[in-house]
Amino acid sequence: MYRSLIVARMLPDAAEPIAGIFGESDRNSDLPALIGVRARSLFQFGGVYLHLIEGDRPVEVNVTDHRNHPEFQRISKALSPYVSAYDPETWREPKDAMATEFYRWERP
Repeated sequence: MYRSLIVARMLPDAAEPIAGIFGESDRNSDLPALIGVRARSLFQFGGVYLHLIEGDRPVEVNVTDHRNHPEFQRISKALSPYVSAYDPETWREPKDAMATEFYRWERP
């Protein structure tokens, strides 16, 4: 299983609308399958947005490959009032918001 964690900033009271945007897309579009998403979890820590994506194949490459997909564009536009780049000076594309995993442990 591949995992990717997207980190951004979010408005403090935006969890419900953000969840609704992803819920609609996950239920009604082909985008999750195209990207290879098996599971999605959204977390909030104060004003920090954490978006965990788990997939059958590397998610980072597939997100980049599908960022011009109409549904990806719709989601991005719908999220824009609620979510912003964690570091706007370094953000150029979706992969710039993805955290780097530096340790992992799994129970044998």
